[in-house]
Amino acid sequence: MPDRRTQVAGSSLLGVFARCTESLVLVPPEASERSVEMLSAGLDVEPVVTVIGCSSVLGSLICANSEGFVVTRYATDDEIRVLEEHGRVARLPGKITAAGNVILANDNAALVHPGLSDSACEVISETLGVVVRRGTIGGLKTVGMTAVATNRGILAHPRISADEISVLEDLFGLPVDVGTVNFGSPLVGSGLLANTKGYMAGLETTGPELGRIEDALGFLE
Repeated sequence: MPDRRTQVAGSSLLGVFARCTESLVLVPPEASERSVEMLSAGLDVEPVVTVIGCSSVLGSLICANSEGFVVTRYATDDEIRVLEEHGRVARLPGKITAAGNVILANDNAALVHPGLSDSACEVISETLGVVVRRGTIGGLKTVGMTAVATNRGILAHPRISADEISVLEDLFGLPVDVGTVNFGSPLVGSGLLANTKGYMAGLETTGPELGRIEDALGFLE
């Protein structure tokens, strides 16, 4: 079984520094060759090395699925051209700019920060080709960091409420489970990258946490 734990740029916060889809994983220049190789193999995707808004926190500033990318409004034209080789790209309008932190998306749906404007929601829907709904997870508005959604399942913050679970199940049409990463962090989106082909977790993630990830995201038969 391949090693499912690594770091990016010396950090176990994989979801902060990298972002994956079904076909690629975006990684910053600081990522070591070894970690890039592990992410590529573990997710069965092509690695793309880039920055966004001149920053390495790609996972916080980009939300992505198989159709495209919604990025911070601070993204440069050159950075957007790199992403346009792989799908549609749009800047997130408004004052809330950390797209990866505030959008939880797969290929069919997106739950977004309650404070996002109608125009921002429209941009997300059109760019990613998804149904969009505002909401929270565990009472937190940064839904992109409080959960991970693939096309097979959702792993969420342990304090998610029954009502919030119902919203996710209705919106995504997928089972929702709870878990942690990196030895007890409830912000699973900050320490986990996943698609339908595989997953990679932060280096401090424990064996029981890996088991919960595999169960929630459909890797256990």
